[in-house]
Amino acid sequence: MFEWSEVCGEERAAVMGIVNVTPDSFSDGGRFLDPDAAIAHGLALVEQGADLLDVGGESTRPGADPVDDAEELRRVLPAVESLAVRAGVPVSVDTTKASVADAALAAGARIVNDVSAARLDPDLLGVVARHGAGYIAVHMQGEPRTMQDAPFYGDVVREVGDFLAERGAVARAAGVAGSALAVDPGIGFGKTPAHNLELLAQLDVLVARLGVPLVVGASRKRFLGALVGNDTVERRDDGTLATTVWTIGLGARVVRVHDVQSAARAVELYGVMARADVA
Repeated sequence: MFEWSEVCGEERAAVMGIVNVTPDSFSDGGRFLDPDAAIAHGLALVEQGADLLDVGGESTRPGADPVDDAEELRRVLPAVESLAVRAGVPVSVDTTKASVADAALAAGARIVNDVSAARLDPDLLGVVARHGAGYIAVHMQGEPRTMQDAPFYGDVVREVGDFLAERGAVARAAGVAGSALAVDPGIGFGKTPAHNLELLAQLDVLVARLGVPLVVGASRKRFLGALVGNDTVERRDDGTLATTVWTIGLGARVVRVHDVQSAARAVELYGVMARADVA
């Protein structure tokens, strides 16, 4: 049975390293499509300080085309199987499909990271519960192909909080253990830069309201480049690092990043400073 206390706690956030086994992810599409390259990348991220790894075989960037179950499984299973044995940290599978989650969990994954919060495939929650796996419910307005067309909210913090509270209740009702549940406000998933900033600024409101570990995945998102006047993906790591420190300061327990080494060092230093302040 997976519990989030294995990787994070009140005093230390966890760093989730991203392993994209896709040809079209916005940050590193195609670099790790080969299974051996994906496995090597995952092992390198652990060496750099990753507390867990998130393996995904279907891009969720704006405008991304869907991938069928068979192709997604072909991409992720070799990496999941190997990393589950060799990495020494929990492996998550980034999927919205029950069949993919079932196969990945049987192959050694311990967490399902679901950008649809089980709205696209309600059977997924039963799979998670049956395997005793961890589960991340992510907020997304719309779906990847259309989510950035015209996102609108009356009160983004309240509405995202309502959604995550409701999907968390649905997950628990389906048998997902409360200690295995985490939520993610979905930075960049059906949100304008202003929405993203408002969510980040009031992250502590969501932390206090939801009562489960909060995951934040702002790494290399386009709005970070726009804020600093540089929209090159490779140059968004400074903005990502600033966001990482900000979010853990407001209570995020897991940060999902591409540049693991910098994030792990920042998390460690933040912990040292926090303990010194308490002393």
